Amino acid sequence: MLTDTALRAPQLQAKLFRGLADPSRLAILEALRPGPLHVSAIVAATGLSQPNVSNHLRCLSECGLVRAETRGRFVHYQLGDERIDQLLRLADELLADTASGVRACGQYE
Repeated sequence: MLTDTALRAPQLQAKLFRGLADPSRLAILEALRPGPLHVSAIVAATGLSQPNVSNHLRCLSECGLVRAETRGRFVHYQLGDERIDQLLRLADELLADTASGVRACGQYE
């Protein structure tokens, strides 16, 4: 018999991956992989608008995927957990082997 936790796991995983499915949020996470950045630096690194970055940072923060630290007048953001970097690295490795299939997939346009 499945426990409550086991029943929720696929739903929580799906929610996590929906959060990661947005190209803007992924661009922000990629920008933060080397280390903490303030909003202006994230804007410069991603090419996204400042309001867009701020909205996505709020979402990522609420989900625990990034965390904020105030340093003087600036708020610096960093990955909320080192395993996010590992997850993104594993995605890169997986795509190295499956990119043509992923590109051809019409299910997730």
